[in-house]
Amino acid sequence: MSTITTEELSATTLLRFATAGSVDDGKSTLVGRLLHDSKSVLADQLEAVERVSASRGQDAPDLALLTDGLRAEREQGITIDVAYRYFATPRRRFILADTPGHVQYTRNMVTGASTAELTVILVDARNGVVEQTRRHAAIAALLRVPHVVLAVNKMDLAGYQEPVFAAIAEEFTAYATELGVPEVTAIPISALVGDNVVDPSAHMDWYGGPTVLEHLETVPVSHDLTRCHARLPVQYVIRPQSTEHPDYRGYAGQIAAGTFRVGDEITVLPSGRSTTITGIDLLGKPVDVAWTPQSVTLLLADDIDISRGDLIVPAKDAPATTQDLEATVCHVADEPLRVGHRVLLKHGTRTVKAIVKDIPSRLTLDDLSLHPHPGRLSANDIGRVTLRTAEPLPADTYADSRRTGSFILIDPNDGTTLTAGMVGESFASPDPVDDEADDDGWDF
Repeated sequence: MSTITTEELSATTLLRFATAGSVDDGKSTLVGRLLHDSKSVLADQLEAVERVSASRGQDAPDLALLTDGLRAEREQGITIDVAYRYFATPRRRFILADTPGHVQYTRNMVTGASTAELTVILVDARNGVVEQTRRHAAIAALLRVPHVVLAVNKMDLAGYQEPVFAAIAEEFTAYATELGVPEVTAIPISALVGDNVVDPSAHMDWYGGPTVLEHLETVPVSHDLTRCHARLPVQYVIRPQSTEHPDYRGYAGQIAAGTFRVGDEITVLPSGRSTTITGIDLLGKPVDVAWTPQSVTLLLADDIDISRGDLIVPAKDAPATTQDLEATVCHVADEPLRVGHRVLLKHGTRTVKAIVKDIPSRLTLDDLSLHPHPGRLSANDIGRVTLRTAEPLPADTYADSRRTGSFILIDPNDGTTLTAGMVGESFASPDPVDDEADDDGWDF
């Protein structure tokens, strides 16, 4: 059998990163400058931006328009939705998520940073670290983004003074360290005129570090997830029942982490049934081994009951299944999350009913203290919750796996996403809780 190598899949590494910051800190301008100066903008795109800018009486093109695509965004000069941009340099490929800065749209920052390996947090040099800066730093820490860049923007309006930059960098780094952010790189920039974005600044000779693009091109990105716990959430069961494939039964999905090989003994959760991998189909070809994030179909030795939502794991490395989850969450809906709230919990490809049993604490962003038992979480609040699910879930801790340690809570009435959650602890279910059952079956 043939094996597809990483070299065949990609000649250059890929970095997923997000931008964040308070309103008017210059996120969209930074992204526009990054795209423009790295020559990643098509001629017709630039012409359109120049036309719109000229119609507003601006002498130079407003590069923020390269990412602010919604009419409301252009009219108000703010980012509302997450704008994704794809670009590449000879050294690396990039997927960029330009996220909103307004507190009302903090939920979109969660979306953009959830898959990011690096987050660029902008600060206006004139304003320094503000509450929304702290909120974005907390979300980056909560989502365990490995690398954080502090871009102190609008240095031109602060006279390019080193003490201004140094004070902001020191304050932010101290705060981020308390949150557990593993790495902070501070860079003084002016997105409007291009200082230290792609090209080094001629106005800040006191700074000897990398430009934003240089750091993005050289920051270590580890795609070696083969040593992680192997996990495959089943998305679809393939049974053609055709003349050519009368007995074919495959279990398709995207490998969330780790590596699977032909001959591996696996366990299917939550049932706990075990069997052996007899074949792996990848891109229509049989292979001996497959790894994250490849989409594959596994063929198994035994005909056991497997359906969408099940999790295939190595028999010797299976997570504990539990109906009681303790997690840190960021509440993203306008309607508060309260104790007793009945929700749907989506974990991987599985969706189950759940109840919010307790909200032990809410994080106070100013001093990182915990407000005990608030009873509710409002929009953009970060806190701890305890959940009871209707069925056992095989959940890793988020520290072990960002993919299989995360979940979302959904309003069962209208399908609205309520909360993004990160499992803080997964433990064996204790004796069943003797709750009084409701007629609608939401007490477990």
